[in-house]
Amino acid sequence: MDAPLREPSPPPIFPVGRVTIVGVLNLTPDSFSDGGRLLGAGGAPDLAAALAAARALVAAGADVLDIGGESTRPGAQEVPAAVEIARTRPVIEALAKELSVPLSIDTRKAAVAEAALAAGARVVNDVSGLRHDPTLARLAAEAGAALVLGHLRGEPATMQHEICFDDVLCEVAAELSAAADAARSSGFRGELLADPGIGFGKRLPHNLALLANLAELRARVGLPLLVGVSRKAFLGELTGDGVSERDLASAIVCGIAAFAGADALRVHDAGGARRAVALGVALRAAKRPAA
Repeated sequence: MDAPLREPSPPPIFPVGRVTIVGVLNLTPDSFSDGGRLLGAGGAPDLAAALAAARALVAAGADVLDIGGESTRPGAQEVPAAVEIARTRPVIEALAKELSVPLSIDTRKAAVAEAALAAGARVVNDVSGLRHDPTLARLAAEAGAALVLGHLRGEPATMQHEICFDDVLCEVAAELSAAADAARSSGFRGELLADPGIGFGKRLPHNLALLANLAELRARVGLPLLVGVSRKAFLGELTGDGVSERDLASAIVCGIAAFAGADALRVHDAGGARRAVALGVALRAAKRPAA
């Protein structure tokens, strides 16, 4: 008797060998870079503007779109789950109907993730690394979604107040590994990525140490790395550029991150990142193995 045919597995969202470009769609009034741009009167999402922004990101080279309804910039206050859902679910539903690229929900809350996954999202991006809501891992597992675990000590509102690392590379690696273990203990067996949390509870030397040693961090954690540097404050500290002027510096660091071992990059300017990644990947391929 012939064995029953199995459904083919869906292709990975973050395939090995590709530096995945994750385009940012902020549906918030207070994000540090583009807060309010995609909201209409009364704070409701502007679907036409969101769709136009999403199309532009994909046309410029984004492989995945990351949709968020709560700012996690330094000093940001927590948003109720109901508000996050009202901002993100209609946009995810509309994008899922029109675009073929995978959609990610940027949230720390299981209720928000559940609504987003039901609307068509396929990735849960948790900047808190399950510290805020450990049930996110089980939810992602049940939905068959990919999961990104970010590094963050404390809460966005206070994360920059008392920063202390003896060895930032070792400590971030250990805490991300612990988050991955927690996800697996919850039954998660899908695509799992780690995010070192550049700018999240870290000062300039910490951010630079993590970026300069991405290959070692990746080896220590044992997971693919998603890295977010786009338009962040540490770039302004180095260049003197304001937020709206940081796309060039962002692209340069994206290229460096791709060379250093990043597997995915979360960006506002997908076109600039795509060009920078092409250079970084080519240089990585040309590098001789260590003696």
